[in-house]
Amino acid sequence: MKLTRRNSLKLMGATALAASPLQAIAGAHGGAMVEMLNKAPESNERQVFHPPVLQVEPGTTVMFKATDRGHNSEANKDMIPDGVEVWKGKIGEDIEVTFDAPGLYGYHCTPHQSAGMVGLVLVGEVTQDQINAAKEVRHRGKSKARYEEYLAMAEEMIAAN
Repeated sequence: MKLTRRNSLKLMGATALAASPLQAIAGAHGGAMVEMLNKAPESNERQVFHPPVLQVEPGTTVMFKATDRGHNSEANKDMIPDGVEVWKGKIGEDIEVTFDAPGLYGYHCTPHQSAGMVGLVLVGEVTQDQINAAKEVRHRGKSKARYEEYLAMAEEMIAAN
């Protein structure tokens, strides 16, 4: 294949689509990015963050990108490390959050929380005790099943490290 600008863009798009949902999507700001979407790019799941589980180092800034309208990112106050300030983005607007403290961070989209629009950010060394504590937090609707799935993914990630 001839390496043209168009073919390069196609190749970059194919590479991005092949990336694991656990991998960070690099943001233009040098941090990581999580997209707020009406539909997952690799499945028929509706109301999702992509990737749903993100692993970053302390000090990383994550852009929660309002790719599709009607979404925001808000910390679950029961699923963040002690002493960390809660964030709440505005509906339909991007928000950048810097994750300085190691630990597990759960978050959701305010209008779509019960529809299962939730996610996790794992910062630095996350312990099994932190995951177990997150499993004890009660959730409504589809959030419960999605958090169970995402916490299982988090366990796999920490076991691999």
